[in-house]
Order: sequence, then structure tokens, then C-alpha cells
Amino acid sequence: MSISVLDLFKIGIGPSSSHTMGPMRAACDFVNALERQGRLDAVRRVEIRLYGSLSATGIGHGTDHAVIVGLMGQRPDEIDPDFIAPAVARVRDTQSLQLAEKVSIAFDWERDMRLLPIALPYHPNALRLIAHGVDRTICENTYYSVGGGFVIDEAQISAGASLVPLTQLPHEFDSAADLLSICRRRSMRICEVMLENERTWRSDDDTRAALSRIWQAMRNCVARGIAQEGVLPGGLKVRRRAHALHEKLIAREHGRNLISDTLVALDWVNLYALAVNEENAGGGRVVTAPTNGAAGIVPAVLHYYMDFQPGSSDRNVTDFLLTAGAIGTLFKKNASISGAEVGCQGEVGSACAMAAAGLTEVMGGTPEQVENAAEIGLEHNLGLTCDPVAGLVQLPCIERNAMASIKAINAAQLALRGDGSHAISLDHAIRTMRDTGRDMLDKYKETSLGGLAVNYTEC
Repeated sequence: MSISVLDLFKIGIGPSSSHTMGPMRAACDFVNALERQGRLDAVRRVEIRLYGSLSATGIGHGTDHAVIVGLMGQRPDEIDPDFIAPAVARVRDTQSLQLAEKVSIAFDWERDMRLLPIALPYHPNALRLIAHGVDRTICENTYYSVGGGFVIDEAQISAGASLVPLTQLPHEFDSAADLLSICRRRSMRICEVMLENERTWRSDDDTRAALSRIWQAMRNCVARGIAQEGVLPGGLKVRRRAHALHEKLIAREHGRNLISDTLVALDWVNLYALAVNEENAGGGRVVTAPTNGAAGIVPAVLHYYMDFQPGSSDRNVTDFLLTAGAIGTLFKKNASISGAEVGCQGEVGSACAMAAAGLTEVMGGTPEQVENAAEIGLEHNLGLTCDPVAGLVQLPCIERNAMASIKAINAAQLALRGDGSHAISLDHAIRTMRDTGRDMLDKYKETSLGGLAVNYTEC
């Protein structure tokens, strides 16, 4: 599996990379395939079946809406978030759906949108799309949304394909030990290893430009999250806090050197994380990092460095994201970033490790210190369950990003105060996360059947 940094950091919409972005992408791929094959005009009805975790928390995560607009030909990296609600409302009102915005079919929500509490074998996040003609089934396919917006279909699984095409890289690494060995042997930093690998797909200038766009999208998300007020959708009546917190910080700290006050600096880190994840919960534009549920951690820590570190520059952004991406590839290859598969340790834990690694890199850490920081960030998120109240990415998800952002900064600080040597390696921690996820009961893996998801409603 050859993973680019741009596979891990993708611009999309909230509230979930696996429950919103993945299903939207799958539905769009489905209608595009029908159109390429010249079979779109023959479709009279499309049946949507959501399985497992997509069935359990799909409504709260907007999976049903995402599939509908995906069938209209919309993709998560291009769609205007404001398009979704009115488009879905029209489908409900008119009981008709425009496939790829070209072919109109009847759509009965009660009949054609089916939530099935059955887990398919390959992955908990599964959906099946079936296109019916006048008197026969024209096409059907099953898709698995495996976290971070990655999607794989039944045909690819049968053929033994990986999530992304296998490409020969100049510096192949499947473990942190491999990565450190390359750095020692070639006297390279981790960001340099990743940049050379990215040349497989594009030039250095194009990679830097793409990462600059990712950073700008993160900044825009923070700015919009700070500007918004009111109550988040979904029925829990969770109030947005970023705007009020920002006003308090501006009023209190105007004209002061924020870095001189640790507690104030942490207030700003909390603000960045809350702003992103409130935007995500509201269905706004976010960057998977590596998922939507954990989208606030990498931006919060990168904002912390860029805002508070004298002399920070755009070059630091590239190095930070490349290093974070290197760590993210290890999670994709050796464990999971899907909350439905391994719990929130796979989302928040992975993001915390990635952010800690990126910060350590731009603070001048050695490759060994970077690996140490990532291990600390993950180790202290092991066993973290995914138990969203009411199936919404709000409680405890928003605050969880703020907490993990602070933890990532502290992990970097601890690593930078050491020499890189430590007892438990990142590879050990990733393997432990994978095994812990396998042992974790399904009710703690994004089904909203256990933990805070049930105890909150009992209070």
C-alpha cells in the first residue's frame, strides 16, 4: 500500500469522513460508473442499503443525506455544504431524484433508504447500492467506507486490491523502525523522506502548493468556526463555544505576548480545536486529519506553532504536514483510523500522534524524538472508545479534540526533552491499538450502543 500525504489530508465536509464523505464518494462513483457504461438512462429506481455502523449512527452522521447528493453526482471535495439540506428536502418533497443531475427517477424514502443492523464481513461501514430497471436489476455494488474518506468496493476486494494503488516509492517503509532506519542510513529528516516519496506522484513545488491549500482550508475552517454562533444541529442543543471564547481571549490578552503565559496559550489551542470540530459537527468544510471526527487536532497544534513560534514560515507548514503524514501512513498500513473498526483510539489517537510528530519535527527534533513523540501521543489514547451521544459528532467528540491537541503538544515537549530513546516503540503502540480494537466490544465502536451514548440519556 503506497499512501500519499494527500490521501490522508483531504478537503471535504462534516460531520464524518467515514459516515459522510466515504458514502458520498461511493454513491458518486456508482452513478458515474452507470453513466460510463451507458446504463444510466435505463435506471428507474435506486435502492440504498446501509449496514453496520452506517445503519446505527448514519442518520446522526448524515449518511443518508450524503448518499442522496452523491447519487446526484456531488463529491465531498467539491460540494458546497449549503447545497445539501435543500437538495435533500426537494427529494423528500417531490419523491424524485436526479441521478448525476441528468436522469430523474422516483425515490420513496421509506422504501428505498434501508437501515439494516447487520455487519458485513469486510468492515463495519458498508453500503450497497442497487440500480433497478423496468423489470430487472441493472447494477449493484457494495462499498466499504474504511475511515478518512477511503472507500473500497466489492470488486476491488475480490481482486485483492488495496485502498490505494501500489506504487514503487524511493523510500518504502512499513513500520516506524523502517522509517528510522532510512533516516539514519541516508542522514535525512522524516519530512525529507516523505517529500522524496511524494515525487512519485508530483513535483516538490506541486506538493508544497497542495499542502499550502490544505493549510489554507484548515485556517478557513478555524476562522469560520470562530465566526459562527448558535446551536449545533441534531437535537442535543449543543451550543457553539468558539466564538465566545475567542471574544474573551481577545479582550483579555490584547497587546500581550501570549506565548509568555502557558495557560493562555492553551486557551488558544482549545479555541482552534473547538472551532474546527464545531464546524465539522455543523456539516461545514473541513480537512480530514486523518478523519473528520479528529479533524481539529492537527490544525490546532499547527496553529499553535505558527501563531506562537517566532520565525515560523510556510516551509514549516510543509515539514509539519509531511511528518504528520508519515506517521499517519503507519496507522493506515498497520492498524486503522476508523472509529467503527477500532474505536476512537484509531481517530483521536492517530491524530494526536500525527500532530505530536509534526510539532516535534518543526521544533528541531531528531527522527528518534519525532517517533518518540508520536508514540507518547498514541500510548495515552489507547483504549479510547467511540461512543457519540445520539450518533452525532458532538458529545464527547468536540472536547475530545481539544484535549488531544493539548496532549500532542505535551508529547512533543516530553520527547524534545529526551534523547529519543524509550522503552515502548511506536510500532509496539500501533500494534497494541490494533489488538485493543479487535478486543473492544462493538457497542464502543461508533454504534452509539454503549458508553456515554447510553449513559448520557439515562441522566
